Amino acid sequence: MNLHAVRSIYVFELSRWFRTLSQSILAPVISTSLYFVVFGSAIGSRMTAINGVSYGAFIVPGLMMLAVLTESLSNASFGIFMPKWNGTIYEVLSAPISWFEVVMGYVGAAASKSIILGMIILATARLFVPFEIAHPFWMAAFLVLTAISFCLFGFIIGVWADNFEKLQVVPLLIITPLTFLGGSFYSINMLPPLWRQLTLFNPVVYLVSGFRWSFYGHSDVGVGFSLGVTLVFTALCSGVIWWIFRTGYRLRA
Repeated sequence: MNLHAVRSIYVFELSRWFRTLSQSILAPVISTSLYFVVFGSAIGSRMTAINGVSYGAFIVPGLMMLAVLTESLSNASFGIFMPKWNGTIYEVLSAPISWFEVVMGYVGAAASKSIILGMIILATARLFVPFEIAHPFWMAAFLVLTAISFCLFGFIIGVWADNFEKLQVVPLLIITPLTFLGGSFYSINMLPPLWRQLTLFNPVVYLVSGFRWSFYGHSDVGVGFSLGVTLVFTALCSGVIWWIFRTGYRLRA
């Protein structure tokens, strides 16, 4: 494995991120803090506890997942889209590195950014609501796995998009609504039976449910099933990326 090439891509992507910290870190943290103020303090103080957890603490995993999913898609898609847009992708494709090493560099950097942001939001949440993490190892595992899987998905979007408008279509019109409807702010057990069954077709439900279980030991869906769905999604995205590099889809055109 060409670790020097992986490190070069990884460091370059991180350097670009650090040059825009106000947009990359400050904006998401401020937005999430407003959620804590409005939903956690103002509205949450008037709501009953859910599974013995105060509403303000209950939404912490959901808000973290919302930020991590959004940033993972944005970082990974933009990271591969820009080399396509300015033509430097051909230098990467002509270099003596494999597709796996290219993906490791871009996806690894994007996932690192999302994980850092997630941990900052976790620390910020502590300023607003008290909470405990029942399973720290599984919390970290779900966080890392979610970041990697959606960075892979974002990589696919970045390859598919041929303009800046398409780059925003999937995150804004599909992923964000699915995240809000995936139990970020409520338990799906609170829904009527029909809507609860329909919600189970939303893949984000399993991510949020498994992540919330790692905090409080309660989940809407079995934690093993949540982990399995996440692993299957990761494998599917990896397979699509392998096909993209094998066929040169929208990379060599």
